[in-house]
Amino acid sequence: MTELAVPRQHAPGRHAPGRHAPGRPGPDRPEPGRHATGQHVLNNPVRSSLLGPHAHFAERVGDVLRYPVGVSPFVALPDVPDESTWRNVAALLGPGAIAPFTGIDASPPPGWGDAIFDGAQLVDEGVDALPDEEAVRLGTADVPEMLALAERTKPGPFLPRTIELGTYLGIRRDGTLVAMAGERLHPPGWTEISAVCTDADHRGQGLATRLVRAVAAGIRARGETPFLHAAATNTNAIRLYESLGFRLRREVTFRAARIPDIEPAA
Repeated sequence: MTELAVPRQHAPGRHAPGRHAPGRPGPDRPEPGRHATGQHVLNNPVRSSLLGPHAHFAERVGDVLRYPVGVSPFVALPDVPDESTWRNVAALLGPGAIAPFTGIDASPPPGWGDAIFDGAQLVDEGVDALPDEEAVRLGTADVPEMLALAERTKPGPFLPRTIELGTYLGIRRDGTLVAMAGERLHPPGWTEISAVCTDADHRGQGLATRLVRAVAAGIRARGETPFLHAAATNTNAIRLYESLGFRLRREVTFRAARIPDIEPAA
């Protein structure tokens, strides 16, 4: 997932590449997972995760939640933030910190930095999910290699404790980790496939495809549905995911707000 790696390069409202309009379920494919309010859990997936299956990770100030430092950089905001929300963001993260968020249509206050990245959210609609005999489950001893692979391939945020979010699988060649994929956000009933990456010297062998299918098989075995994100500009990745049986659910915006170094005077 590379949603924070590529800045916005197309106009708001333009559909990311895909076969269905954003937000429209595919034929005969009802979407599970709506809140009592009618909002789908995937519309604000970080918050749905931290209020749901990932609640044990949640650090909170008021209406703002985040993952611990070293696990994930994402901050969860309410669907309709107000002035107090941004004060809570600053209190939770501290002066000068970066607050990545998604799932809401809101801008940070004046004086805050604001970087915008367009992405696509895709959901399983017939992925050929199956285990892979060569894929091995990665553990804490593998984290240094995982961090090095992520640094070389830039799949998106991957931190020393990201592995705690779910199952990560890898493929080794001559003892060296050359490809991996795993689980990140976990809204109720859904699990995000993330950190899909392959070392440059081993691309073109279908390793990422095999790992995505294997991770999807584990998610399906729990009775959950896989989903994932990609940068809107990464049309090759989107086409690959669609060829595997994912469909475009909606266009998404990722933002990275920078808290001022010093709180502005009232």
